[in-house]
Order: sequence, then C-alpha cells, then structure tokens
Amino acid sequence: PGAAARTVPTHSFFSLTNAHIMAAVSSVRLAAPARVASVALRARDASAARRVVALPSRSSTSSRRSARRMTIAAASKNYNITLLPGDGIGPEIMAVAKTCLVEVGSQHDIAFDFTEALVGGAAIDATGIPLPPETLATCQASDAVLLAAIGGYKWDTLPAEQRPEQGLLGLRAGLGVFANLRPANILPQLIDASSLKREVVEGTDIMVIRELIGGIYFGKPKGFGVDDAGNKTGFNTMIYSVPEIERIARVGFETAKKRSNRLCSVEKSNVLEVSQLWKEVVTRIGAEEYPDVELSHMYVDNAAMQIIRAPTQFDTIVTGNIFGDILSDAASMLTGSIGMLPSAAVGSDGPGLFEPVHGSAPDIAGTDKANPLAQGLSA
Repeated sequence: PGAAARTVPTHSFFSLTNAHIMAAVSSVRLAAPARVASVALRARDASAARRVVALPSRSSTSSRRSARRMTIAAASKNYNITLLPGDGIGPEIMAVAKTCLVEVGSQHDIAFDFTEALVGGAAIDATGIPLPPETLATCQASDAVLLAAIGGYKWDTLPAEQRPEQGLLGLRAGLGVFANLRPANILPQLIDASSLKREVVEGTDIMVIRELIGGIYFGKPKGFGVDDAGNKTGFNTMIYSVPEIERIARVGFETAKKRSNRLCSVEKSNVLEVSQLWKEVVTRIGAEEYPDVELSHMYVDNAAMQIIRAPTQFDTIVTGNIFGDILSDAASMLTGSIGMLPSAAVGSDGPGLFEPVHGSAPDIAGTDKANPLAQGLSA
C-alpha cells in the first residue's frame, strides 16, 4: 500500500535540476505538529569545528549485507541519516536528494553521517527478506530515515508476505511512525500541469494526516477461508482502538493550529462501526483539548468528490489508513502528478521516515528520466 511499482512515473512533465528542487523546498509548507517530536531532527554538537571531504568507507563484511557509509563533517550540528534507495528509480533519485542535503548542510554548517541500507526488492535479492534486521536496527539508531521507492515487476510473483511492500509496512511498524503527513499544494510553476482548470486548483494547500500503522492494513484476523457454500473467501479486519485514534487526532489538531485552524475528519460512520468510534473520539478530543480549532466531519466518498470539485475548501484532513492512502493519492493529482509530492511519517519519538509519494517506476529505472522533485522535497 502506498508503494506500488506502477504509479505515475516521476518524469512527468519535465526534468528538474538541483537548483529547481532547492527553490521548491523553500516554497513548500509541510507544517509538522509540535507534539510529534520526531519531525524535528535532534541536533547534536559536533566534537570539533572541522570539515572533511566526503569519502565512502568499506566494510570487511559482504557488501550485499552491510550498509555503506559516507560522512560530511561540519561545525555546529550533526545528524545521522539512513538512506534507503530501494528499487527501480530509487537509487538515481536518492543520489539527487543526497546532493541537495550536502549542499544545504554546507550553507548552514550542518554535518551529515549517511548510512545506506537495503530494503524491499534489493533486500530480497541480497538477503531473501524485504526488511533485514540490520536495516531496521540502523534506521532505529538514526536521526531520520530517507526512503526512495520499493517494489517492481520482478517480485510480483512472490507470496504476498514476501513481497517488497512488506518491508515498507515492517519499517513503519518498527519505527512506530503512526502519523503520515502528505501535503498537496500547488507550486506556481506547475499549476498548468494539473489535470484540473487553473481556477479550480489555484490556491490549493491541503495537508492530509493519515494514520499509518493501524486500520485494515494491519488489523487481524486476515487471510483466506471457505464459506458455508464451499467458496473461497478473502478477509481483512479494519480495527482501531481509542488510544490509536486519540494520538492521530492530536496530530491533526496540532497541525491545523499551525495552519488555518481548520480540521476535517474523514470517515464512514454512516456504515462502519470503526468509523463511528473514530468520529466519537475525534469529536471528544476536539471539544476537550482544542476548542479553538474548527472541526468538521465528512464521509470518505463525499471527501473524494469534494477534493476534485473544490479542493481549496480543505486545509487539514485527518483520517484512517486506507482512506488516507486513497485520498492523498487523489489530492496529489491536483498538483499535476503524484511524482511531485513528498511525505513524512512520524511517531511520538524516534526517527521519522521521509519518502516521496510515488512508486519505483521500474519501466524507466536506469534511464535518467525520473523527476527527483518529490525525493528532493522529502529530503
């Protein structure tokens, strides 16, 4: 979910230089909730005021299983960043993002210690599993994790539990990043790339807050069975607990406070019991803790229509895992392409996970056609 290989290629519309990406970074407003500590990387004082040339170091163990490291030393702040290039176009757009980080660091006296690790299809090829324990441990020990893309046709025939996407789900769960922040705002240079009319999308600035490690993607029981008539069945469980809803609701309200003080909670409470609980808890949190934030509720089917009909009516949206997955992809097309947007996944503590919304586009991998904008913005 959220990492399918067959998403819109990132080369849509035109290629961008690093300068374009860095200019775009300054114009994108990805407001982070104050209560989510992992959005802000933890700065650490460097041991000495120094600068060294970036040099890769080699491990004595197998290069397939070990992480590759590159250090840029600076004077005032130091961050450990785990890089997960993944599959398809991932390695080539990650190279651009790393260049951007190094350039920004050189201008702001920031040091980076980059560690590259395996995930997804690349990890399956090297180790037989989509998320090696050493990769998760490296990510957990870092200040932030930058992921490119995972998946591809090569691994589509594997059993579901062994596919690259399971590495992404395991990574999210292992880092405890329960809040996915997906902005959809129009860069002035790209407004005519949208499939909608300029007068409809102009001024669009939406932040979708998606619950990321609960709901139907993680709920149990799930699997296959046989009904009373002997027909094969497939089933999943959409389940949320009160604490899970409370914490994502607070992220939504905190984010709304930093923007326009308006929050729309999206669910399907006219049909689903889990959504009835969602609406009840979000309403209570709003009344008790955020009375100054304007809270509205909308059914997910209506929200999907309204995002296309009149996107500027929305500011901050909070919703569950599967609804957020769908709505944020729909909102991405307001901007012209899913390949243009970054995202952040954060938890109550520990490192955040930053990645583009698009997939691995294996059909253009290695051709240098991929647009790295979303990866650069994620960095």
